[in-house]
Amino acid sequence: MTLSCAEGETGRVYRGRLEFEEEEIALAELPQTKTKIMLNIASPDAAFRWWRLPADGIGLARMEFIINNLVKIHPMALVECEELEDSAIRQKIRKITQHYPSPTDYFVDNLAMEIAQIAASRYPDPVIVRTSDFKSNEYAQLIGGELYEPGEENPMIGFRGASRYYSPAYRAGFELECRAIKQAREQIGMNNIIVMIPFCRTLEEADRVLEVMADNGLERGKDELQIYVMAEIPSNIILAREFARRFDGFSIGSNDLTQLVLGIDRDSEQLSELFDERNPAVTGMIEQLIKVAHEEGRKVGICGQGPSDHPDFAEFLVEAGIDSISLTPDRVIQTRNRIAALESRLGD
Repeated sequence: MTLSCAEGETGRVYRGRLEFEEEEIALAELPQTKTKIMLNIASPDAAFRWWRLPADGIGLARMEFIINNLVKIHPMALVECEELEDSAIRQKIRKITQHYPSPTDYFVDNLAMEIAQIAASRYPDPVIVRTSDFKSNEYAQLIGGELYEPGEENPMIGFRGASRYYSPAYRAGFELECRAIKQAREQIGMNNIIVMIPFCRTLEEADRVLEVMADNGLERGKDELQIYVMAEIPSNIILAREFARRFDGFSIGSNDLTQLVLGIDRDSEQLSELFDERNPAVTGMIEQLIKVAHEEGRKVGICGQGPSDHPDFAEFLVEAGIDSISLTPDRVIQTRNRIAALESRLGD
């Protein structure tokens, strides 16, 4: 058999011994692009595996991946460990966190170290860290999570993202996330970290989240801290000018934006053929956002899967004037070459 790990994130097993070609790429000879090419990274292991790639930073580091794979405990269960009525869960948390001054220190120290390692792999280039974006059913899978999470019919558009951060049901957990980011930036020294807020539905919600962050030492503009917002809800585009006056930049989440513009559950197999970021309704939204954001002096990037999956979509983004495209590592080199050629043609 032949085992292949050269075709994206999914490894494949083939029958028989297949022929293959090995190609050496001189990274120093790759073309430069006006459009910043960044990476989507989930963990420090991935960051240090791909650090040689010619990227301009990390466009998306998902905090929930770290929480799920390393911390494994629901933040609120750590905050309220000693008050938990379930003795089995309480004892399990005590055992996991026994070498730390408190259960919350376990969360903060581990999260801060993992975030800092990802940021170190690209220092001093920008590394955009998205605060946790679990859905309620995903939070419920963490240790102690079932004690805190509501049962929702449609978690995809339920209690997620910014709405959690100021809610009494999760604010204390979000404050731990803020402490970890502050520790990574200020104590460990990774001041190239940019914070990004996901699924922020309204301007009022944006104001409340920024207030909570400032209360926990993450004040926009202080110590050059930048705070971005995900543009993944139609309201983010319709009110782009107002959001631009509250945040330093936008990062398009094309999966959720497509889902909400077209009214398609992105996980639905029956509707998968209709789910396409290249639909004119979606691309029109993206063009509108880039135009307004640039008028307000704000940058726009994209961290959705679309540019990695569809070369023509990446070319559309460049033509629309996007500032950065964040890709899965396996798409960086070929996309950089393609965008360099496109920018050359557009320049002509």
